[in-house]
Parts: sequence; structure tokens; C-alpha cells
Amino acid sequence: MLALELILEFACCCCGHDVGVTLKCEGKGLATGMDLPAKVKVPCPTCHENNVIYFTPRGALLRVAAETPRVEIPEPSFN
Repeated sequence: MLALELILEFACCCCGHDVGVTLKCEGKGLATGMDLPAKVKVPCPTCHENNVIYFTPRGALLRVAAETPRVEIPEPSFN
């Protein structure tokens, strides 16, 4: 079975700290040679929030997103 090891580095979506992760990709999808996108949840070691990493098996980091989008509560108006 074909297996790849990827090392990806990114900034956390929530706190902005640098995060590095080593991923092991394996399965029959790699043997076909197709470079289909995959995703994995990676917790930040600093703030412990989950980041969703979208990547290809060739090591291209496509997108990093917060698991739960941040909702900003607007400040009330005083008029």
C-alpha cells in the first residue's frame, strides 16, 4: 500500500500562532495518481481550537478554516 508523509505549517485561524503538523496519508486513492483534496481537523497547541486543513496528497495546502466560524456580537448603540 502506498503511503505519504506530509509536513504542513500554517497559522491558527483563531489565535494566529504558527502550527506545524505531520500527516500520514495512505489508501487506494493514492495509487490511482489522482491529486484529490483531503481535509483533517488539527487542534492548535496554543488555544486548543480546531483548524480544518484542506490539502492535496502532493503537499499543497489549499485552505485553513476554523471548525466553527466566529460570530461577532455587535456592540449596542447608545442613541
